[in-house]
Amino acid sequence: MAACGASRGCVAARPAGLAGPWSTADPMLRALIERRLRAAWQRRGVLARLLWPLSRLYGALAAHRRRRYLSGALPVARLPVPVIVVGNVIVGGAGKTPTTLALVAHLQARGWRPGIVSRGHGRASDDCRAVQPDSDPREVGDEPLLLRRRAGVPVFVARQRAQAGRALLAAHPDTDVLVCDDGLQHLALARDLEVVVFDARGCGNHWLLPAGPLREPWPRSPAAAREPWPGSPVDPREPGPRPAELVLWTEPPAPDQAPAPAAFGATRALAEHALRADGGRPPLADLRGQPLTALAAIARPEAFFAMLRAAGLTLTDTLALPDHYDFDSCSRLLDGRQNLICTEKDAVKLWRHRPDALAVPLRLQVPAAFFAALDERLAARGYHPASRADRPTAAP
Repeated sequence: MAACGASRGCVAARPAGLAGPWSTADPMLRALIERRLRAAWQRRGVLARLLWPLSRLYGALAAHRRRRYLSGALPVARLPVPVIVVGNVIVGGAGKTPTTLALVAHLQARGWRPGIVSRGHGRASDDCRAVQPDSDPREVGDEPLLLRRRAGVPVFVARQRAQAGRALLAAHPDTDVLVCDDGLQHLALARDLEVVVFDARGCGNHWLLPAGPLREPWPRSPAAAREPWPGSPVDPREPGPRPAELVLWTEPPAPDQAPAPAAFGATRALAEHALRADGGRPPLADLRGQPLTALAAIARPEAFFAMLRAAGLTLTDTLALPDHYDFDSCSRLLDGRQNLICTEKDAVKLWRHRPDALAVPLRLQVPAAFFAALDERLAARGYHPASRADRPTAAP
């Protein structure tokens, strides 16, 4: 285990053998509740209206917290390399992980040496540590492990992203740009660029949690766009410029969710092959006509199932599980089920229990105009991959 900082050790996600609510019926119930909530968040129905007063309270608390960070009352860490944050304003995955992978690949092609920092949502440990290709997903999180294996760049996880960033830069001093996976509301880390990701759900009913899916108001108000950020790249004691912002839709929006004119649209598609635990890559075409059991522990499992069917695969059964499900209690749930097929994110955990399962990677086609805009915004702040010595350097 490669750890950074004081480790508090690994805490079991739940006691082994715990029965009752964590039985095989529980994940299905939790997944059902998640689906019902997401459906309620797409409209301003009875449930959403009942929860609306709590949304006002949530909004007031979130705004107070934001003011404390931006006023300097709470510390904001500025790292000595540019930081790009990839995140979303809605609850649940909107395509952050494939966006991060596409972004890292572009940066590498441009000559950058990127690293990735993440909290590692759902992991049992709460320390700062490096993610290795053979790390236990229970200790580092499923998404950071997938990013490490797919991107092949340094990945560190920590509750405080700045701690992960400092540890990564200390271990890999040639890293010259950091990509923060899922840190849009983590205001303790100063950033130069925010990539805000949406899927077809858009902003749902446009209400804040818990009456709607929004973690913060969107679109941001003109006043918010003018807020100075603490931690200038030149002197952390002085206010800095507001981070540049790019909006990326990872799939076409629903008819009632019109994107902003300045937003970019990407295309999601399944790879033409599946992955085996042993590294094999059987073509998806070879799976057509076989009875398959598809499972997904992601924010929108139905979207994955629909993509499998669109690829011509026959799904005799589907299992929609809670996002970041750990599969440690899945034995009875999967007993007797053959020809399992899942997402690549799920496979990093599922293969420990069912190495026979197949995983299907997701590919994101990002338009060249998006990357051109990203390069332009980095250059406008004085950041260039081949001129590290010319970059603004944070004061000690």
